[in-house]
Amino acid sequence: MARRTLPLAALTAAAALTLTACGGSGEPDDIKGAGGSASAGASEAADEPEGKRPDIGLPKDAVMVVDKGQPAEAAHQPALDDAFRFIQAMRHGIVAQDPDDAAYQYYSTAGAARYARGQIEQWVKGGWTPTGKDQYYDTGTSSVGDGKGVLVTFCRDQSQTFSKSLESGEVHRTEKSPKSFQKYSVLMREKQGESGVWQAGQIEVQGEAKECSR
Repeated sequence: MARRTLPLAALTAAAALTLTACGGSGEPDDIKGAGGSASAGASEAADEPEGKRPDIGLPKDAVMVVDKGQPAEAAHQPALDDAFRFIQAMRHGIVAQDPDDAAYQYYSTAGAARYARGQIEQWVKGGWTPTGKDQYYDTGTSSVGDGKGVLVTFCRDQSQTFSKSLESGEVHRTEKSPKSFQKYSVLMREKQGESGVWQAGQIEVQGEAKECSR
């Protein structure tokens, strides 16, 4: 999950165009924006709400640790929550080795859905599955477009998550380096026809993000 997509300016512009064209709200996931957020206790993966949402559970050896905090604007909380569910759903698809996994499709559309599918396909082609602890922190949110979209940003530290061969079980370990840190920007909007559910529409992943180093 490290490929760069749209530059941030294009991402924000795309949000406005998408919102205008669809008449909906928000689009991508994963957080951090001009809105900022307070730090809170970290938790493993995203809490799954009640309802008819897809299973995004992960095996115990491939956990996500999310220090999500709370957004400056309470109205952004659902977008923030579902942004991380999108990220977890993508990891779920990788573990399942299924580019057509329903979980990521539920939480994404357009460019974000294509990104997720591409990431899953790469892992399947390589015969790898993730193992270890994937860490996310420094989240932020801000309104975009007509106010119905939310840009979610956050950092990722992948220094403790590795690739494991499905055939041999061998774990490909790497040392912590500048490449371990990434910055995500995700455009979120409310899913049409399902109140309270937000989808990622576009996603940008910046590699070797100095601002995320720790």
